[in-house]
Amino acid sequence: MKEFIDYILQFGNLNKQQTDLITGKAKMIELHKDEYFSEAGKIPRQVGFILEGVVRFCYYNNKGEEITHHFIEENNFVSDQQKFEAQVVASEYIQAVTDCKMLVFSKKDWDDIGNTIVGWDAITGLILKNCLLKTIERRSPLVSEDATTRYLSFIEHFPGLVNRIPLSHIASYLGITQQSFSRIRRNIR
Repeated sequence: MKEFIDYILQFGNLNKQQTDLITGKAKMIELHKDEYFSEAGKIPRQVGFILEGVVRFCYYNNKGEEITHHFIEENNFVSDQQKFEAQVVASEYIQAVTDCKMLVFSKKDWDDIGNTIVGWDAITGLILKNCLLKTIERRSPLVSEDATTRYLSFIEHFPGLVNRIPLSHIASYLGITQQSFSRIRRNIR
C-alpha cells in the first residue's frame, strides 16, 4: 500500500485522512497469468494499481492477428480510462502477462473519491498525463526505427521485462514476426 500512496503523492498533496479514504476504497485482487483485467466488448468496471506483475493492452486486427501495443508494470495505474470514465464498451483487452497483485477501485468507489477529495481530479489528471507521455515516449520510436533499434529501445525502456514476459508478446509489440525477432536476438548476443 505504501508504494501506491507514494505514487499518488508525486502528483499532489493529500493528508492522512484523505489517503485513508482512498486506501479504504481499494480492494486487493490477484490476477493470474493470461486472465483479463478488462475485455473488448465489455464495459471496463475498475481502475487498478499494479503492486506486482505486468499487464499488456492488446487487440485483434482485421486479419485476426493479436497485436500487443502497450505493457504496464509494477507501481503504475492500469485502466482503459476513457472507456471506464464514459462507461462504454472497450475495444481492446487488458491481460495479465504474469501473475499480478493489484489494488482495484470500482467505478462507484472511484467516483466517491473524486466527489469527496477536493483536488482529486487534478491529481488524477496529472497521473493520466504522465501515463500518456510515457506511452508516447515508448511508442514513438517504433514508427520510424528498424526492428533491431526498436528492440534495443524496448530493452532500454523496459529493462526488467525481457525475461519476464513471452517473447511472442514482445515481437507483437515491436511489429515483427517471431522468426525475425529470434534472428535479431541472436545477432545482438
